[in-house]
Amino acid sequence: MLPTALSIAGLDPSGGAGLAADLRGFDAAGVWGAAVCAALTVQSTRGVLAVQAVATDFMLRQARAVLEDARVRVMKTGALGSPGNVRAVVRLLAERPDVPSVVDPVMAPSRGRGSLAGRAPTALRALAAVATVLTPNHPEAGALLGEEVSDETAPLAARALVERGAQAVLVKGGHGKGPAAVDWLALRGGDLVRIARPWHPGPPVHGTGCTLASLIAGRLAARASRTALQPTEIVEAVRWARARLDRALASRLEVGRGQRVIRVAPPRALGRRRGGS
Repeated sequence: MLPTALSIAGLDPSGGAGLAADLRGFDAAGVWGAAVCAALTVQSTRGVLAVQAVATDFMLRQARAVLEDARVRVMKTGALGSPGNVRAVVRLLAERPDVPSVVDPVMAPSRGRGSLAGRAPTALRALAAVATVLTPNHPEAGALLGEEVSDETAPLAARALVERGAQAVLVKGGHGKGPAAVDWLALRGGDLVRIARPWHPGPPVHGTGCTLASLIAGRLAARASRTALQPTEIVEAVRWARARLDRALASRLEVGRGQRVIRVAPPRALGRRRGGS
């Protein structure tokens, strides 16, 4: 059976973020994408107008139906809509310790109103603690730790979140203010990896966090080994995903009257462009 990555996240009707972005990220990594809807939104490229969580039991039924059927090799989470849904996903991950998880701890929309996880900092901290790979930006890392995170403290924040339970933490630098955008990847065991990249000029882009996390999840799902996930595999997946996202950011798409969106090309499309390599 095809290796599958399963996203549990929110539905963005504009297609720029959430489940739609996750499925594109999985496809770009060369794996099958499955999608469980945890939250419905009224949303466009201009921002979020309203959020409605899917009933927890129904969300779990969706997920378990896929897990019992498909060859799910990674689960990725995004906007879960309510504290009850967050707690349910924590239990779901505990039921499947053999399946790594990539947790994008989405709390609030970058534009618009409404909460994408309910009043759930405590529940999200529990989810962050069981993640294989946690991918917060500066504000999200700060909310999980209860303190402000800046360019200077980001590496310390990444290590602190690993100490709270996550196997690896990628604190993204997109909210930083330095001469370059710097991500910090902390790994259990003490290793710390700095991933710097130039800023991409131009207007803001919708769905970059979802896309990066789904690319990481897809790459991990596509790994050849079925043994325990190794730190080197996580580092390789993060570097690969960051490179693919940066490439996509160079050609932003205008599909609405708000923020631009991005599309990562699947491997077969890249192969045709490069002469089948």
